[in-house]
Amino acid sequence: MSLLSFIYLLGSVSFILGLKMLSDPAKARKGNLIAAAGMALSIIGTIFLYRDDEGNELHNYGWIFGGIILGGIIGTLAAKKIKMTAMPEMVSLFNGMGGACAMLISIVEFRHLTASFAIDTYSDRGFVFFSTIPGGELLIIMLGMIIGTVSFAGSIIAWGKLNGKIKDFSFRGQHIFNLVVLAVITLLTIYILCCRPEETILFFYTVLVLSVVYGVLFVLPIGGADMPVVISLLNSFTGVAAACGGFLYDNPVMLTGGILVGAAGTLLTILMCKAMNRSLKNVLIGSFGAQAAKVAAGPQGNYKQITIADTAVVMAYASKIIIVPGYGLAVAQAQHACHELEKLLEEKGANVMYAIHPVAGRMPGHMNVLLAEADVSYDKLMEMEQANEVFKNTDVVLVLGANDVVNPAAKKDPASPIYGMPILEVEEAKMVIVNKRSMKPGYAGIENDLFFQPKTSMLFGDAKAVLQQLIAEIKTL
Repeated sequence: MSLLSFIYLLGSVSFILGLKMLSDPAKARKGNLIAAAGMALSIIGTIFLYRDDEGNELHNYGWIFGGIILGGIIGTLAAKKIKMTAMPEMVSLFNGMGGACAMLISIVEFRHLTASFAIDTYSDRGFVFFSTIPGGELLIIMLGMIIGTVSFAGSIIAWGKLNGKIKDFSFRGQHIFNLVVLAVITLLTIYILCCRPEETILFFYTVLVLSVVYGVLFVLPIGGADMPVVISLLNSFTGVAAACGGFLYDNPVMLTGGILVGAAGTLLTILMCKAMNRSLKNVLIGSFGAQAAKVAAGPQGNYKQITIADTAVVMAYASKIIIVPGYGLAVAQAQHACHELEKLLEEKGANVMYAIHPVAGRMPGHMNVLLAEADVSYDKLMEMEQANEVFKNTDVVLVLGANDVVNPAAKKDPASPIYGMPILEVEEAKMVIVNKRSMKPGYAGIENDLFFQPKTSMLFGDAKAVLQQLIAEIKTL
């Protein structure tokens, strides 16, 4: 075994070990560092130890290190400056860059492949005799290009929708049109692989353009409530596209990393769908988030409002409290104030826990990352199933900016677009206090019946400001 092969083996093992550790919140950061170290080692090994079949080493070191330095600076600055509320769109953007890399690899290798056969074999005829190109290599190039392009285009649209720059858009028959575009892409790819026409280069770039169109139209109609599923799905696409690059270059690290990302993204997509009690087909075609605006109406009843002072009294003398964080908490950057409130209540003898819904926020794990940043103990985080078992024995549930994931209509109203989606059953608690900026519907655009129930009180205001006022009031008791 050569030294480079051994380095690739270490890199592959580090990816597997890092991914395994990511499943445990207490080990996640260490796992991320291990995987990053494996990637860095593999890159360095490739740059300095790689040799082709003729023994030639890499060249253009200026371009290579220039790209690494520039990308490293941009990535570091972006990661340091990004707010937690913007983390989902950053994940989408980075995922899109991965898809773009896979797309560019396929384009470059296609150009190299066709140019090589044109010069070495049939340059005198003025065009490439494509039937001599290896079918397996051409198949991998096509798959990498199509999947990478769809992932890139779709992730950019998802990024724009998450930061509010792109609105939901659909037209009559769009799903049928999308299927037609996908069918044309598939048929052209089969035609290229089986018939190798003179127009192969033209058809290749036609498939590229159609893949961009499909990636854009694939994500545009998806509603806000379905975005966590879409992000997971696009992540799996990028992994598969990267794996194609690993096949193309016979690179075990690239292949292993791509397969792991693709498999993890696929499993996460399945889990997200299960958490919403919806099939992937229903997410991609039904898009309840995009249609919810038609369902949402005005307030469905009268609600009770509670003051900061009354909330402080209720919570200061409660023995069991569950906090349900949502995107409103992230928008207000209130995670540190929330942790401070938790510690203050525990000093007064309360048992404080957090209930986390799988699709709370704008991406899978958004609330977990948010609370981890504030040093909230992992032991205090309860998953949905565990939390639903203890709500009925809870004195107070404080809902901070969560909406759709606590909507009882998912259980009780067959006409609701979210009917059947598992929720945090906060209405089972003795008292529910909901912090929101206003009575506007949540991200899915659906009215929440919880707000009008007898045991629910509304505490309006910015989450961070409300929590800071609440902390100050409790300290005076």
